[in-house]
Amino acid sequence: MTRFKKLVTRPTLYGLLSILFLWQVLSLCVNSNVIPAPLEAITKFFVLLPTELWRHLITSLYRMLLALVISLMIAVPLGILCGLYTLPDRLLSPITYILYPLPKVAFLPIFMIFFGIGDASKVILMVSIMIFQVFLAVRDGVKEIPYTLFQSMKSLGLSPYDQFKHLVFPAILPKLFSALRVSLGVAIATLFFAENYATTYGIGYLVMNAWSMVDYPKMFAGIIALSLMGFVLFKLIDLIELKCCPWTQ
Repeated sequence: MTRFKKLVTRPTLYGLLSILFLWQVLSLCVNSNVIPAPLEAITKFFVLLPTELWRHLITSLYRMLLALVISLMIAVPLGILCGLYTLPDRLLSPITYILYPLPKVAFLPIFMIFFGIGDASKVILMVSIMIFQVFLAVRDGVKEIPYTLFQSMKSLGLSPYDQFKHLVFPAILPKLFSALRVSLGVAIATLFFAENYATTYGIGYLVMNAWSMVDYPKMFAGIIALSLMGFVLFKLIDLIELKCCPWTQ
C-alpha cells in the first residue's frame, strides 16, 4: 500500500506543478485573454462544475466507458482465439492490418448515417479505435507464450480452463493494460472531435462552444475537465493492473 501511495502522489504532484508552472509562464508571456491564468481557469472550473459542467463530464465519461466495455468484450476473446489457433488468425489478422492504420475519424459521417447522430455513432467510433489495439495486444501476448509451457501443463493433466487461468490470462494482462492506455488516449482525442457534431452535451461540445463564444476561461475549464477524465481513467487502469499483475511492479 505504501508503494502504491508513492506511485500515485509523488509523480502526480510533480506533473501537476510542472504543468501549472508552464501554463502560468505561457500566460504571462502571451499576455492575452486567449490563455487565461491557471487560477482563473481553475476557479471557472469549480464555478461551472455544480451547474452545467458535470452533465458534460458525465456524458463524455459514459460514452468512453461504454466504448471501453464493448471493445474489451469483443477484442479480448478474438485476440485469445487468434493467438491460440492458426485459422482464425489467418482470417482476422489481414483485415485488422488493413483497417487498423486508417484514421477512424474519417468514418464518423458513415457511422452517423447508419447509427444516428446520438451516442451510438460516437461510441462506435471509439470502439473502432480501441478494438484493434486491444485485439493485437492480446493476440501477440498469447503467441509469445512458449509452446513448451502448454505441453508442461497438459502433461500435468490440467484442463483447458486451468491452462487459461494460470497461463494464458496472466500472460496477456500486462499487454492488455498497455494497449488500454494507448487506445484510451487516442479515443479521448477522437471523442473530443466527435462531440462537436450533432450533440448538446459532452466536453468536446463545451470546449468548442466556449471557443466560439470567446469565453476562454470556460474553454480552459472544459479542457481541465477533459484532462481530469483522462487522468482518472489512467489511474484506474494503473490500480487494476497493480491488483491483477503484482509481478510487474
